[in-house]
Amino acid sequence: MDTLVQKPAPEFKTNALVGEDFKQISLADYKGKWVCLFFYPLDFTFVCPTEITAFDNAYKAFKEANCEVLGCSVDSRFSHLAWAKTPRKEGGIGKLQFPLLEDLTKEIGRKYGVLLEAGITLRGLFLINPQGVVQYQLVHDLGIGRNTDEVLRVLKALQEVAKTGEVCPANWEPGKKTMKPDPVKSKDYFQSA
Repeated sequence: MDTLVQKPAPEFKTNALVGEDFKQISLADYKGKWVCLFFYPLDFTFVCPTEITAFDNAYKAFKEANCEVLGCSVDSRFSHLAWAKTPRKEGGIGKLQFPLLEDLTKEIGRKYGVLLEAGITLRGLFLINPQGVVQYQLVHDLGIGRNTDEVLRVLKALQEVAKTGEVCPANWEPGKKTMKPDPVKSKDYFQSA
């Protein structure tokens, strides 16, 4: 799979579940904002609702970071709605604060390089900057869920780099020291670490 990092995010336009309504959504709708686009294999499965509800629980923190969250699977918006009407205690997702995109044609998953031959998507996640360029790409197998705290940490690191021009060392967290990307000036960081 080729990386999309540093490339324009592939455009899409599709139907989505937004709350309990249907709406057509395109990536262009989010120009000027950060976007966290994540793919999951299928509705009504096992790990997927834990991830989707984790993103929903963290939604306020993403919004505070000027980042919109979009979930996407190969299911229809009607399947998404039925799943949203299933209580969380029964493996449902409840009413979400962010859209779930339908990808019945599998075109979005294909464009982002996460579509499997079996017709479902891997757990792919893409952070897209306000200019529409992919800044971060994470793709892994089906059996494990993602960590929303780590996604937020990476988002804030990318925003820090974009804002200051400085770089973030390993395990950087908001409020910690950054580093000047210069052979001489970087020593300020190393001497204080």
